[in-house]
Amino acid sequence: MVVVAHPDDEVLGLGGAMHRLIHEYGCQVRAVILGEGITSRSEQRDSLLWENELKIHKSNIETARLTIGYESVGIYDFPDNRFDTVALLDIIKVIEKEKEDFQPEVIFTHHGGDVNIDHQRTFEAVITACRPMAQENVKTIIAFETMSGTEWRASNDPRHFIPNFFIALSDQDLASKVKAMEAYEFEKRDYPHPRSPEALKIRAQMWGVSCGKYLAEAFCIVRRID
Repeated sequence: MVVVAHPDDEVLGLGGAMHRLIHEYGCQVRAVILGEGITSRSEQRDSLLWENELKIHKSNIETARLTIGYESVGIYDFPDNRFDTVALLDIIKVIEKEKEDFQPEVIFTHHGGDVNIDHQRTFEAVITACRPMAQENVKTIIAFETMSGTEWRASNDPRHFIPNFFIALSDQDLASKVKAMEAYEFEKRDYPHPRSPEALKIRAQMWGVSCGKYLAEAFCIVRRID
């Protein structure tokens, strides 16, 4: 299961890896998108003001889902970039319900040191919802970077993303990631923005070079219980 804060995070952080795991290894993967997206671009949260854009956003989610190959997507409406105004327990309850329904063995989620508050809260909620008790089904928690969120952490902050796990990508995996990202009409950007197609390719090349592969995505194993 992939648990993310915003529409497009399920592509930015690990779209290539998920495409490979789904199509090459037959993994069943559900994406859980906790936040509505977009509404933080107003001075105050007003979902009615963004009603049309939010409808388009949900359509974009489905296009991206099909492109990557996610089995299903759970979509929620926590306030965009305002997760710190919501009781953490409310977010935890959603994740617990999703876990109960889907029964994942592995959860991928945001890096806890991201500059984005929603990413931080999502990570905290996943860790809390997956407490390592005897009956817990989730044995592995893996954090991913989210371009335009992870790498913008202050240079002297101790919570930097330090990967210890890499998944090699094919050209097709990367092309699917880029195509899925381009489906998000309100999130895609032009180069040199980190969410541009060119930047996503460069990042995959960089991580590939760092682990001796042609292309790769990088992750941090938070917990693994065998």
